[in-house]
Amino acid sequence: MEGKCIILCAPSGAGKTSITKYLLEQDLGLEFSISACNREKRENEVDGVDYYFLNTADFKRRIENEEFVEWEEVYKDNFYGTLKTEINRIWNSGKNVIFDVDVEGGLSLTKHFGEKALAIFIKPPSVEALEERLRSRGTEDEEKIQKRLAKAEKELGYAKWFDTVIVNENLEIAQQEVLTIVKSFLRK
Repeated sequence: MEGKCIILCAPSGAGKTSITKYLLEQDLGLEFSISACNREKRENEVDGVDYYFLNTADFKRRIENEEFVEWEEVYKDNFYGTLKTEINRIWNSGKNVIFDVDVEGGLSLTKHFGEKALAIFIKPPSVEALEERLRSRGTEDEEKIQKRLAKAEKELGYAKWFDTVIVNENLEIAQQEVLTIVKSFLRK
């Protein structure tokens, strides 16, 4: 059985995870696609819930075995991807998939799923607001923040390739806008 896919993308810190969690709380028949990665687990993260945490050798082996719908090396030796088994697990349960992925991953998923996918780009009100959000997390050092900001500037240029762009200046408003769009897509 194949369902539909909701793809939420944004530069790091733009609010896609908060919006994804909000959508999952609405009774829409969505299930979160857990991405695989090879980075270290953060303190509050759980393997198999937040991510499938793989070591680098296992991640590369799975790439060679074509076990991913999409994958990328986001930063040097820092891999993220979507396992085919994860999509099948969700569709086989009768639900639609919701993705919370970075911009390039989202574009790959959009190409792969075509008409079955709705790709939404969550845009911060400004790069300055994004920087403020990243700093307020307190999870990364200065070097990582600067890397994320440089990547975000590039990613903002990709917004035009998405089905819809939502500016997240006010989280509650952005959540409502995304909810309306998603409900409409799922009804089609």
